[in-house]
Amino acid sequence: MISRIMYFSIHNKLIISVFVMGIVGLGIYSLTHLPLDAVPDITDNQVQIITSSPDLSAQEVERFITYPLELEMGNIPSVVEIRSISRFGLSVITIVFEEHIDIYWAREQINQKIQTARSEIPEQFGQPEMGPISTGLGEIYQYVIYPDEGYQDQFDATELRTIQDWIIRRQLIGLDGVVEVNSSGGYLKQYEISISQGKLKAYGVTLQEIFQAVEANNSNAGGSYIEKENQTFFIRGEGMVNNTVDLENIVVKKVQDVPVLLKNVARVTIGHSPRFGAVTMDGKGEVVAGQVMMLKGENSMEVTRRIKERIEEIKESLPEGVILEPYLDRSKLINRTTHTITKNLIEGALIVIFILVLLLGNFRAGLIVASVIPISMLFAVTCMRIFGVSERLSLLRLFLLT
Repeated sequence: MISRIMYFSIHNKLIISVFVMGIVGLGIYSLTHLPLDAVPDITDNQVQIITSSPDLSAQEVERFITYPLELEMGNIPSVVEIRSISRFGLSVITIVFEEHIDIYWAREQINQKIQTARSEIPEQFGQPEMGPISTGLGEIYQYVIYPDEGYQDQFDATELRTIQDWIIRRQLIGLDGVVEVNSSGGYLKQYEISISQGKLKAYGVTLQEIFQAVEANNSNAGGSYIEKENQTFFIRGEGMVNNTVDLENIVVKKVQDVPVLLKNVARVTIGHSPRFGAVTMDGKGEVVAGQVMMLKGENSMEVTRRIKERIEEIKESLPEGVILEPYLDRSKLINRTTHTITKNLIEGALIVIFILVLLLGNFRAGLIVASVIPISMLFAVTCMRIFGVSERLSLLRLFLLT
């Protein structure tokens, strides 16, 4: 059999040359379009259900949230295992599916079960939500924002967090391949109403009346329209609260035809929600950090490239005195790994060629035999792309297989 292949190859050089060039061309194309990463992603094909309930203890979280959800998820097909963690104020359920199951199909099945389980979970105990479609290696880009020298008084931790959530995050979240952008550090801005019990009693106002007044006076209303000649004027009432002054001037009730404003019974200030940690950098004080999560199955090099391009655009829209600085970039690790492997491959190929020439005693024959190495590598890359196994292999394994 081997002798026939050799005979055919020798007497049909043109066909063999075209065949080899086809393998080389297809291999180069597959190599440029193969999703590569520096480390293998061994995360299971899983979906997480996260429920936050700050008022419940770990035992109550398990009883009222985790157990009903696990019970509903038990009969979903193609489930390998279900595991959960119940902690103070937090329930996390991890559902692992078989590897061949489409993640979007799995999430749809879980979403249907969540809707059923919500009827058994009291509304005040929290709303179950699915985690992002990402993996354990989804954090491909991380950055910090902090004030420049001389701007520390202008941009505090609250202002930096607001810039992160309303300027930077909103521009990154729409990128192709980005599934979520998480924020850390700073203070989440809130409007706080501090009620005086003595004034409530003096004016005869209840807490329920304050809740209803704030809710009713913080909305816009649409009306009809007026036609005049060739123009149409739409009528609408604007009642959205924009600042603390608007809140203070909300009418809570009338006492003997005298309006009682919110500022008469409470103090309105800008505060922040409770936090459980902070982010610091270089011992210079607090900063705000952002973590960009990649969609499962995406090419990390391509997604990182898009993020870096968008970051440069975002920097131009930031207020003067705010610095955005990345501190984790997956592409740098991949480039370093690629450089190391390329160097090792070249050195290894030269050693193999030297040994072949030394053993065969002919430089031309050694080069011909050594040419099988890059051809076999390109053929392996083509097969990996065709069979869709590239997403689960690291850059190192890719070249070791060849």
